[in-house]
Amino acid sequence: MFKKILIANRGEIACRVIKTARKMGIQTVAIYSDADKNALHVKMADEAVHIGPPPANQSYIVIDKVMDAIKQTGAEAVHPGYGFLSENAKFAEALEAAGVAFIGPPKGAIEAMGDKITSKKLAQDANVSTVPGYMGLIEDAEEAVKISNQVGYPVMIKASAGGGGKGMRIAWNDDEAREGFQSSKNEAASSFGDDRIFIEKFVTQPRHIEIQVLADSHGNAVYLHERECSIQRRNQKVIEEAPSPFLDEATRKAMGEQSVALAQAVGYTSAGTVEFIVDGDRNFYFLEMNTRLQVEHPVTELITGVDLVEQMIRVAAGEKLPFAQSDLKINGWAMESRLYAEDPYRNFLPSIGRLTRYRPPTEEATPTRAVRNDTGVFEGGEISMYYDPMIAKLCTWAPDRATAIEEMRLALDGFELEGIGHNLPFLAAVYDHPKFTSGNMTTAFIEEEYPEGFEGVTLDEDACIRIAAATSAMHRVGEIRRARISGTMGNHERHVGEDWVVSLQGASHEVKIDADRDGATVTIGGATLRVESDWTPGDPLARLTVDGAPLVLKVGEISGGFRVRYRGADIKVHVRSPRQAELAKLMPEKLPPDTSKFLLCPMPGLIVKVDVQAGDEVQEGQALCTVEAMKMENILRAERKGIVKKVNAAGGDSLAVDDVIMEFE
Repeated sequence: MFKKILIANRGEIACRVIKTARKMGIQTVAIYSDADKNALHVKMADEAVHIGPPPANQSYIVIDKVMDAIKQTGAEAVHPGYGFLSENAKFAEALEAAGVAFIGPPKGAIEAMGDKITSKKLAQDANVSTVPGYMGLIEDAEEAVKISNQVGYPVMIKASAGGGGKGMRIAWNDDEAREGFQSSKNEAASSFGDDRIFIEKFVTQPRHIEIQVLADSHGNAVYLHERECSIQRRNQKVIEEAPSPFLDEATRKAMGEQSVALAQAVGYTSAGTVEFIVDGDRNFYFLEMNTRLQVEHPVTELITGVDLVEQMIRVAAGEKLPFAQSDLKINGWAMESRLYAEDPYRNFLPSIGRLTRYRPPTEEATPTRAVRNDTGVFEGGEISMYYDPMIAKLCTWAPDRATAIEEMRLALDGFELEGIGHNLPFLAAVYDHPKFTSGNMTTAFIEEEYPEGFEGVTLDEDACIRIAAATSAMHRVGEIRRARISGTMGNHERHVGEDWVVSLQGASHEVKIDADRDGATVTIGGATLRVESDWTPGDPLARLTVDGAPLVLKVGEISGGFRVRYRGADIKVHVRSPRQAELAKLMPEKLPPDTSKFLLCPMPGLIVKVDVQAGDEVQEGQALCTVEAMKMENILRAERKGIVKKVNAAGGDSLAVDDVIMEFE
């Protein structure tokens, strides 16, 4: 077995590999850029080597720099994680030449299956059903338009070396094909150092289901069942689960056996994933094979009990797989939520900054439930503009799907995160959506259910009553504390009343509180609810029980009440005396400023180009400028017809959120 391995990656996946290596008694080496000198993976590793400036194409994907770090530290093997150099055959070749083990597949398998054009041709040769498309290289935007018309719109424009949603665009017409080709090409060059593009038919009602395979160098290969990855946004997976709620045993077996056969056909070893599109009749079509560990591997580990990173290391060291296909059963259900640094209220645009508060739920594992959080950040750390915006992967496990979903809801409610925009509210909303809970979803779920973007959640009457009861009891605790403090300074203690009016979501509820040592009995709307909690004023997380059911609220104090975040809703709750409530009705409503004549930068980023100038007349939907953030290009378009009055930014400028890019007459 290896004594020391280098992790050629960063963030949560580097931390994940370090944990397994430490369990196996293997020393680890981290590499880091200037932006990551204080990163968690650097702190966790036994050694760390600096490899260059923040941009990945000057540090993490420069093979010579990684090889130099290996030489400096004497590492015997390298785990590449995912992304960066994980599917780079030249890197595997360089390691082989240096006598260093690659914890991944052979160079030939990477070349055969890691390149999406080559892999599709091989799949076709092996009589695997594939999605129609053009597998040749595409020279320019006009050729992309011609091919798109031949295939038939809509089409998917994809980077050959792509992954993680980078370098992918859907085009529904010629204009979108031109724009999508250029943006995909730019993103592919920036993220992978390879700007080759191909085009395939976009299937409009698909489910994205993938099979995890594992093979050793002794001829043994197995599949570890499937993962459902249909909840996607901009082709980036957001929520994954294992197993799929859609597959039956016959389809699962057929997909698994086909995946293993494909892997063996290319001499594959290590962990890999075969991705399929599955239609409503359970017909499945090969998409691609990812010759690396997948982001969503934890859900497979939770339902099989297999540590995939450990098996990758053991296979690379020449060991045989310790199990056969018949040993791999499905145990329970697992969910994974990808927590991203992005603002769901601004069309999920990237967010950067300091994590002023980062308190994930406690990790635990029992025979009936599990909570796992794979992360690469810590409280006080920075989210950089240079890398993928993932903060953490929150996972839950339970014996069945409904319970695993409920465990995830509670875990999301209890995840404390402040300082940056994040998608916790959106994730919570999805887990409460009836289409998701029924398992009846496709990859079009987000665009179909949130066509105007995510604008938060409106809680139902039952949830509002529970929150009103909880916050009234919490407010009373705060009032008693304030009364005692004021009483020590005066001659008598101020009396705290029992009658209150709670206002939230545009409705008011009259509340009567009967408190005792263990909690409070709250009468509201004709119902009587028992509220119990050990919450104290100032705590940002309130864990309560309301009529015996758990209720977890993120709370912040505001004048006369609380800001409450719960299950995707972000609401103000005012708790007032009856007289205060009467007077509050007379207060005028404060209106937000009018920014309709400004184009504001929606996220911190770099202006790639500005397409208009002062005096230009623009039409609705016309491209105004392109902003790059976290390796993704975002085209900002005109919301309506107008005339540009002033342009305040130019290509190459770095802007903050809400900086004015241009003004309109």
